[in-house]
Amino acid sequence: MHILLVHQAFAALDEAGGTRHHELARFLVKRGHQVTIIASPVSYLTGKENGQKQNRIPEPGITILRAYTYTALHRSFIHRVISFLSFMLSSFFLGLSVRKVDLVWGTSPPIFQGITAWLLARLKRTPFLFEVRDLWPAFAIAVGILRNKLLISSSLWLESFLYRQADCVMVNSPGYIDHVRRRGARRVELVQNGADPEMFNPAVDGLSFRCDHNLQDKFIVLYAGAHGMSNDLGVVLQAADLLRDEADIRLVLIGDGKEKPALQAMAKAMNLSNLIFIPPAVKDEMPAVLAAADACIAILKPIELYKTTYPNKVFDYMAAGRPIVLAIDGVIRHVVESAGAGIFVQPGNPQDMARAIQALALAPQKARQMGLAGRSYVEEHFSRAESAEKLALLVEKMGRKNG
Repeated sequence: MHILLVHQAFAALDEAGGTRHHELARFLVKRGHQVTIIASPVSYLTGKENGQKQNRIPEPGITILRAYTYTALHRSFIHRVISFLSFMLSSFFLGLSVRKVDLVWGTSPPIFQGITAWLLARLKRTPFLFEVRDLWPAFAIAVGILRNKLLISSSLWLESFLYRQADCVMVNSPGYIDHVRRRGARRVELVQNGADPEMFNPAVDGLSFRCDHNLQDKFIVLYAGAHGMSNDLGVVLQAADLLRDEADIRLVLIGDGKEKPALQAMAKAMNLSNLIFIPPAVKDEMPAVLAAADACIAILKPIELYKTTYPNKVFDYMAAGRPIVLAIDGVIRHVVESAGAGIFVQPGNPQDMARAIQALALAPQKARQMGLAGRSYVEEHFSRAESAEKLALLVEKMGRKNG
């Protein structure tokens, strides 16, 4: 089969950002399929051109096409919408040039590219697989990003329309299933988030990273990922403030996003010498980064809807064998606690986070055991290979029905 994926936020393994789709595409190619990906040349994480403007074939069977995208992604909400719309239009015209497609795979967010995927699927007379990675616009409404009543009603209509039009709606968390069904999805399949344990080695000590950042002999607590409104990293800064007298503890925030400049200014004003910011690393470098950590933080704002999420970073932390300080309630809490892979802290509570970090720092052997328990749990229940197998069976079944 030839599968066409429309994905503005796609990141290859040599780029910063979530690489789930590149990893899944590799598996599909191993099954004998061909995958063409229409992506943006602008990094969804940083809002900057990522240096991958040219169309390219990174490996046999996978072709990446870059569609024009307005670059001011993180300047404001209006600029963000313009960026989404620019990709929606340019990716549609680029997609028309892709020949002999057997299935079109759209993914949200941003939801606007779902329109592109639906139109291409109908014009090419192929099945339309619509993937829901976040509950947009519900999350945007809950966090306060989307406030205009007309935009809210239009977005809700579009969400429901795409669910109804999709031959199958694919979700990456069991917490999303009821929502998409209520909003009109006729067929829903779970292809859950996970990680590739083979990418990580829990036995590696990350000494090079520690030396590069003058962190030798420190207990490193690492956050890796987006620095946005939803990530609530102000709580991490407040926890660092509470831990400023703990000379052996260092908090490290690696990544980028719209809120990073404000967070850096806040950290400077608070004189947080125990917290450092580091630019984002590409996925190929993340195993070495996570190897340097003694514990890792996963955090989202204390919003009820976020209880439905399966954040990718949690599974990477677990695959790397690192214990988790988890400031997210709901379905991912159940995973971490079932695995014995970390400590749950109340979202939005810096005191609770500081106490958890102290507890792990005071019991490094126990922390290490938690990390290894998480690694074993991912290998058994959340391996990328298992998710990819489910995806392959799904697209193959959809392709056979169309044939």
